[in-house]
Parts: sequence; structure tokens; C-alpha cells
Amino acid sequence: MNWLVTGGCGFIGRALITHLLAEGGQSIRALDNLSTGTREDLAAVAPFVELGNAANFHDWSQPLALQVGDILDPAALTKAVTGADVVIHLAANTGVPQSVADPVKDCHTNVLGVVNALEACRAAGEPPRFVMASSGAPLGVQTPPLHEEMAPHPASPYGASKLAGEGYCSAYYHCYGVETVTLRFGNVYGEGSGHKGSVVAKFIKEAMSGQRLEIYGDGSQTRDFIHIADLIRAIRSAALTPGIGGETFQIATAAETTVAEMTEQLVKAMRSEGMHVPDVYHGPRRQGDVARNYSDTTKARQRLAWTPQIPLHDGLRRTVRYFLDTYQPTATEE
Repeated sequence: MNWLVTGGCGFIGRALITHLLAEGGQSIRALDNLSTGTREDLAAVAPFVELGNAANFHDWSQPLALQVGDILDPAALTKAVTGADVVIHLAANTGVPQSVADPVKDCHTNVLGVVNALEACRAAGEPPRFVMASSGAPLGVQTPPLHEEMAPHPASPYGASKLAGEGYCSAYYHCYGVETVTLRFGNVYGEGSGHKGSVVAKFIKEAMSGQRLEIYGDGSQTRDFIHIADLIRAIRSAALTPGIGGETFQIATAAETTVAEMTEQLVKAMRSEGMHVPDVYHGPRRQGDVARNYSDTTKARQRLAWTPQIPLHDGLRRTVRYFLDTYQPTATEE
């Protein structure tokens, strides 16, 4: 199959590409504007060919190719989608704080970027399946467990923009026959997350550079932490399972863990690997954060034949080892 991965140089994109290359027999094109991930990050996965504007985009003979481009550029997306069997749409403005600071930029990337990608798929002779990365943020303030039939109440611009993207996926399926599948990811962590600012990666990087670890608020807020390897299996199932066009799935572990509990487990994992762990302290609560967040994954189990397999304590230890083996704090972090 021919796989287009937008945001392919990022954390999840590189993990997916690694998995697909290990399977063999796949052709992969990464579209990325290099705002977070880099050519060097992708090269660490496998050698690749970089496609220029004059490239033959019908040619998928290379196992891995990089197209430097932006999802806000319709022409770049039209080229990228040419000949693709499936589009995994990971490129996005991610995170609540960034959306609160600049909601207009968040809207442009997460709404117009999705529409541009869907339009490119619609214009293709045979539209590829389109798998969009979303999160629990569109549901917002709810009493968990979160499930697909809940009415959304976004609590942040990020949640609102992701909800709009989900809506366009549904519309393009019903109006134009583009086989869209939306996956609402839990809090993803794991090996390869060196560029991420989410709590697990952030705490490990801070500990490695000797900084204190700040928990926002009292730490009672809950999240559903999912390891990258489990997430990649879910993406693959969403790309290949027949008869799920227009559907949305919660992809998480169905386990409610407070940030304080996760931090305690992470500190144990760091100490077990010989790290010195600085003090943990409590700062102010972040604007736009929800108090409770975990998911009911029954639909994914039934329709995608998918269940998570990696327990949190194991995943955290694997992540700590990855950072110890590969990560070098920058001068500003030190």
C-alpha cells in the first residue's frame, strides 16, 4: 500500500513509519513542514528520498520519501495525495496552552489544514482512506469515561478546532464518499518523544537537566496515558479495517490515572534507572485543562479488534530508558 503520513517527521509519524517499514512491502511518503520534526529525525528512522516540486508524485517506488510542505498549502497536499491508498493525518497544532495563546493560528492549522487534506482526497481519482488524529479535547468538560456518543463541549480552542476537523471528516464521508476515520487519542507517551512538551516527556527532560518537576494544580486531574506502540497498532487497524467509514473511535487504555499517580510511577521508573530525581512541586492550574479524562474503548475493541497491551509502569520505564540512551539536554534546559 501507499501511505501518506502528514506530520511524518513528528513523534507519532516516525513511530508509524518505523512500524510500516518493519512490516515490509509498504511505500511511505511523509509530508512535513519541519516546524517540529526534522530531516535528521526522519533519517534516524531510515534513509529517504526528498521530493522536490518537479518530482513525479505518481512514483511510489521508494520505500520512504519526504515532501517538505505545509497542510495550509493546497497545492502541496494535492501533490502529496497523488497515488496514495491511505492518508494518516497527524499534522496539527497540538496542545491546549498553544491554542489558548493563539486561537486563530490553532484554527487555521487544525480546521483549514484538515479541509485542505480532505479536498485533496476528494479530488483524487479514487479517494484514499483518511484517518485523522483527534483527542478527547472536543468532548471537553464531561463525566468520564469518554465515549463516542457524548455531546461535545470543548473547553479550549484546541478542542474546538479538533471538533471542527471531526465534523468535516463526517461531512466529506457523507457528501463525497471519502472514507474518513477519526481517532481520539489519549495522552500519548513513549520512545521517540524527545520534541514533545506533554507531561511524561517534559518531566523526564526536566529531571535530566536538574530542574524541579511542576505539577499544575493539586495533581488530582486525571488522564488516560497510552503508549506509542499501542497507538500505532490502532492507527494501522483504522487504516485497514473495512466498513468503518465516517466512524469515530476513542483510542486510549480505559484506565483513569491522576497526574500525581503518574508522576509517582515515573519517579520510581527514573530512580530504578539510576537517575537523580529533583523535587516535585505544585504550581497554578492551567487555563483550559479538564479535571477528569479517560475513555471507554469498547467500540475500538469491537470494531477495530484492538486493545491496549502495555501497562503504564512498563511504558514509563521504556520511555525513561529511551531518553537516557538518546536525549541530550540543550544549554537552555541545563
